[in-house]
Amino acid sequence: MITVTLYSRIQKFGHPLSNHVFNFIFLSKKSNPSYTENTFLRILMYNYCLFAELNILGEEVGICGLLRSKFTHDDFSTNPGYVISPVISQRDIGGDRNSSVKVSIEISDSQQPVTFTCDGKMSSPVELLIMQALCWVHDDLSQVDIGSYILKVCGQEEVLQNKHSLGSHEYVQNCRKWETEIKLQLLAQSTMRRDLARTVCQKSIYVQMCNLSLSCSSSYEKYYLMCALTHNGRNLFKPVQSKKVGTLILMVDLHSFLCRINFPISVALLPLETMLSLTLYGVLNQNASNSPDSNKQRKGPELLGKVTMPLFDFRRVLSRGTKLLNLWMTPQSSPSGAAGKRMNLAERIILQVVCHTVISPHISFWLHGSGFNRGDHTLLSSHRLTRADKQLLWDHRHHCRGYEHSLPKILSSAPSWDWGSMAEIHALLHHWSPLSPVSALELLDSKFADTEVRSMAVSWIESCSDDELTDYLPQLVQALKFESHLKNSLVIFLLSRAEGNINIAHYLYWLLKDAVQDPAFGQRYSHVLGALLCLCSARLRAELEKQTQLVHLLGALAEKVRQASSSNRQVVLQEGLERVQSYFQRNNCRLPLSPSLVAKELNVKACSFFNSNAVPLKLALVNADQLGEEINVMFKAGEDLRQDMLALQMIRIMDRIWLQEGLDLRIVNFKCISTGKDKGMVELVSSSETLRKIQVEYGVTGSFKDKPLAEWLRKYNPAEDEYEKASENFIYSCAGCCVATYLLGICDRHNDNIMLRTTGHMFHIDFGKFLGHAQMIGSFKRDRAPFVLTSDMAYVINGGERPTSRFQLFIDLCSQAYNLIRKHSSLFLNLLSLMTQSGLPELTGAQDLKYVYDALQPQTTDAEATVFFTRLIESSLGSVATKFNFFIHNLAQLRFSGLPSNDEPILSFSPRTYTLKQDGRIRDAFVYSFQKRYNPDKHYTYVVRVLREGQNEPQFVFRTFDEFQELHNKLTILFPLWKLPGFPNKMVLGRTHIKDVASKRKVELNSYVHSLMRSSTEVSQCDLVYTFFHPIARDDKTEGLDGLSSHVVTPVSPAAGRVEGEVKLSVSYRNSTLFIMVMHIKDLVSDDGTDPNPYVKTYLLPDPHKTSKRKTKISRKTRNPTFNEMLVYSGYSKETLKQRELQLSVLSAESLRENCYLGGITLSLKDFDLSQETVKWYKLTAVPYF
Repeated sequence: MITVTLYSRIQKFGHPLSNHVFNFIFLSKKSNPSYTENTFLRILMYNYCLFAELNILGEEVGICGLLRSKFTHDDFSTNPGYVISPVISQRDIGGDRNSSVKVSIEISDSQQPVTFTCDGKMSSPVELLIMQALCWVHDDLSQVDIGSYILKVCGQEEVLQNKHSLGSHEYVQNCRKWETEIKLQLLAQSTMRRDLARTVCQKSIYVQMCNLSLSCSSSYEKYYLMCALTHNGRNLFKPVQSKKVGTLILMVDLHSFLCRINFPISVALLPLETMLSLTLYGVLNQNASNSPDSNKQRKGPELLGKVTMPLFDFRRVLSRGTKLLNLWMTPQSSPSGAAGKRMNLAERIILQVVCHTVISPHISFWLHGSGFNRGDHTLLSSHRLTRADKQLLWDHRHHCRGYEHSLPKILSSAPSWDWGSMAEIHALLHHWSPLSPVSALELLDSKFADTEVRSMAVSWIESCSDDELTDYLPQLVQALKFESHLKNSLVIFLLSRAEGNINIAHYLYWLLKDAVQDPAFGQRYSHVLGALLCLCSARLRAELEKQTQLVHLLGALAEKVRQASSSNRQVVLQEGLERVQSYFQRNNCRLPLSPSLVAKELNVKACSFFNSNAVPLKLALVNADQLGEEINVMFKAGEDLRQDMLALQMIRIMDRIWLQEGLDLRIVNFKCISTGKDKGMVELVSSSETLRKIQVEYGVTGSFKDKPLAEWLRKYNPAEDEYEKASENFIYSCAGCCVATYLLGICDRHNDNIMLRTTGHMFHIDFGKFLGHAQMIGSFKRDRAPFVLTSDMAYVINGGERPTSRFQLFIDLCSQAYNLIRKHSSLFLNLLSLMTQSGLPELTGAQDLKYVYDALQPQTTDAEATVFFTRLIESSLGSVATKFNFFIHNLAQLRFSGLPSNDEPILSFSPRTYTLKQDGRIRDAFVYSFQKRYNPDKHYTYVVRVLREGQNEPQFVFRTFDEFQELHNKLTILFPLWKLPGFPNKMVLGRTHIKDVASKRKVELNSYVHSLMRSSTEVSQCDLVYTFFHPIARDDKTEGLDGLSSHVVTPVSPAAGRVEGEVKLSVSYRNSTLFIMVMHIKDLVSDDGTDPNPYVKTYLLPDPHKTSKRKTKISRKTRNPTFNEMLVYSGYSKETLKQRELQLSVLSAESLRENCYLGGITLSLKDFDLSQETVKWYKLTAVPYF
């Protein structure tokens, strides 16, 4: 029997009792006036230190001693003293990987860098590149120790790994993504600074946190405790309630709780991870004026705080002595109204527990350790097994060994975890095939409390590389909450990896630094942080301290700027930047984003702030490496960045999965780190702009137009091959964004948190809403589409307004990416599950995980998932709500600021601003002619003849009507009081021939230009006008200026009766059912040359009664339709199907005449291997139509 007694007096230490006895005492400064501050603190700290010395300190010293002996300072492999560049494994992707890549290497003995051209795959090891570089400075390599040289990344304090291939390094892959030169520096290992290496003499430090602010509240008339014994997050018995104690009694008698609670079980029979859970409730004082709950009808008790303590310490001994336990309360555990007051009360209460025990040999033999609070964590309902399922799994556990990933489900199905069951459970565990590291993560969840299970999971995770481990660090740090004691396998594993890798030590520091704020486990994390700092080198500790000081300075500055008025923010910013600059004058500093980024000062002139709600700082830092480029970061205060970190981590892991499977979606991965409560740092991606800034170049309604994104990309990629590459990057990255944002339920998607790089890479920022928690406008969801896919994005994908085969490529990329992630569904569910107790407001339990589970569709086949995602694409593209959402955001952000600032382009189609001084004065300009174009779609462009002073030959520039209109619109903004020439009306009424419209506009535009050039000099000679008439790349490449007005290119019209095109089909068979998925059709032609309305009809022949007819939906006005529709034939055996033929016909639906036949195919099903899926393109022919 377990007996828990709540005494009214403090008993002295060392009194043996026959039962396990707990004394519970409220400590409150206000409750006893005779206690002075110093007396109170002495008593509190005396009792606290007894607990710390016996438990925490002993564990921490043991860990540090163990790891110091394992990782000696003279072992270079585990103590290099500098950052090792991460590597990312990926399968050969092909395509551009076969092209050459330029590598530049700085060598100290060479005045100019040595340049190499490597193959696109870059599969050669780094040491081979070192050997080639040494050939430039040494005639005889036989006398040179190649292994003593390293390649350092220019601009970053990190070194490539000699044994790995050049192309596997993350830095090199980013250079290939941005198509920038790979810049390296050759150094002798002896000359590389080992600033962060551990030395023979290490000083220990100790981090300790204790909350000493205590009080009682008059809002409650009575208090009581609920006492429970729990294991694996479940109660072993029904919780027992203490007697209720009045507030007045508490204030007079500090030691007022007195009751004896009996649990009907012997200690020897308890599970090894049993813990005591104590929950404090307050009965609301209905007459109190300061009651935290204004609803006087509510009579129920309030949850004020809770705490748990292990029954057994880390030495496997039943707990004894005095413990001081801080009551805590999670925000999600309380109603919103009075949550703050109740949490504050809970934070001010410390419960003193005095344990007296007699340890019998029988008990001590079975004791392991216990668990800290595991909360009310439950599995997702879809994952939850019924009692019958669990019994079935456990009965057949030995037959499941061939399915090694089933171990977590088998263990969770164990009928009991008492001492009699442990031998069988542990035997099963030790005879099981090793799990992969990602599968073993599930065994670290809160539902597995057993120390042996968790230790085995850690042993399996140990096989992952340091770079792979970095991806899972946030979850492993959270899993520390579910460990029994400080000295455990997971802590030792994390600290040992941190000992040997500076990257891991750096990120582990900031994750622990953030986690010490946890109300329940902050003390636990503070001791792990203390152990980490105790083990790392003095120089690394100094670097981390400098980063902490920098974060403190930036956090204070960001908060001041945020609180300042709009008119005063710039002054406050400048004053604060001076203080930060003075900090850099004393020392360089590594950035929290990465230990390889070292800054030496601020570029104050380039620093500013963003005009968003949080008013984050935009910081430009000068790189300490003179070979490096400027470092641009954003520092935020007032917003929790942990959710952004988690979303970016999930996207990064998705990208790695895609790369390992040979799919490169050109994902933009940028760094983000939370550096404390509601503050953090984010990497800024260079050469990128928000969609809003791109779209508003075409007015506040620019989000409704189709061309802004395409024309913005063409402005920065004027050559045709450059634009094609940028469009390709857009297609791939857009596909990745659609899949990632849908799976993670990223919401609040407006055009200010979607960005586009000049290279065509699209990416999302600001993940304040995810897992389907949509931004609300009143009672309406702001995010109505599954993900953001708008017509201007489709315009870039298609290369114009009409659907092309490029959109089919986009759909295939989305489907492939979606199915690859679905294969790793358990990984993402496990990673998110481990974060449910991290305090993120939108990830608190099963209901949030259910969104991801439903989005992953784990029970469907790949073909069914492809159909599902295709419908999502159609739904998103057809959503008007997204564009309207963008438009509303444009209005909300609208600021009258005239023309763009100097560092922004003045016209959307010109990459720079040009002046009269640069180009020379324009003597004359007139619209010479017009020309029909078909790229990117059919339009007319106007040829303007420009003659300048000092030039004998005129220049010709080509401008569209929309570009003329942009010039006029911006002139009206720049010169609101000037009289400008009238601009032609864009609207055309009636069915006027387009060529006649172009001819009329030529005359009107010529009149406009004539009047403009004869306006006042302020207008006619302004930079805007001279930028408009400056030749750009597309003007230089235009040929054939003679007779342009009469030269019109006519598209080729297909010959009557001709059949062309191909159809892509997926044919599969299972469960007596034939599945025909009609995927894409490309390059269709019609008799009259117009775009058809295609659909597909199939039959299984012979079919005299036409009962096997199946049809797809109709796709409107396209030669390249995508269907991704499943046509199903049920009840057919394989033998029957081998005697059948599949006839497929493509027709065009016509409203005023008979449907037009576009082609077809006939496939004999005996030629198919129905045991596997067949995916193939088939050429359409003029087969007889059934």
